[in-house]
Amino acid sequence: MYEVEVKVRADHDDVRERLDELGATPVGRVVQEDVYYDAPHREFAETDEALRVRRQRRRARGEGDAAGDERAGADDRHDEEVVTYKGPLVEEESKTRREVETGVVDAESAHDVFDALGFDPAATVRKEREYYELDGYTVTLDAVDDLGEFVEVEVEADESDIEAAREGAYAVLDDLGLDPDEQIRTSYLGLLLADEDASE
Repeated sequence: MYEVEVKVRADHDDVRERLDELGATPVGRVVQEDVYYDAPHREFAETDEALRVRRQRRRARGEGDAAGDERAGADDRHDEEVVTYKGPLVEEESKTRREVETGVVDAESAHDVFDALGFDPAATVRKEREYYELDGYTVTLDAVDDLGEFVEVEVEADESDIEAAREGAYAVLDDLGLDPDEQIRTSYLGLLLADEDASE
């Protein structure tokens, strides 16, 4: 399965207003902390792959702004922990990758396994996410620490359906008043590492 995704920088207040106008369905709000790893046997930066351990917590009612919590409809707080492999980008027109993901019972144990195998933590990406469903796509409003606000439109697709899925994602961006030509194909990890290099 492939994750077909387009991502742009955008002001969240404007996008929320447009999502409301379009009748998008709020799905939830979460806080995610992703620890990315370097491999001992190849350079992920060169192969355009990624391996991460994610810890995710739903935003509980009463956390953050009241309006945002009401949008999320989240009554409970719980952790979810997953390990994800992301393959190289497969096309020029979007951030489409093969993705393999599985839940883990204990993220700390997963970290210990990778450490024992020689995988080194490369960086941590922390973000708050708001999810909406619109026209069969997931629209995600991301507030990423040290990077700012972004909007992602994504859907899962078989390899034969990637082009149609991408064109549909472009149409959703257009409906939101965003320009697909301004999409960013670099991951949040890549953007953070580029900022660190620029500041040195």
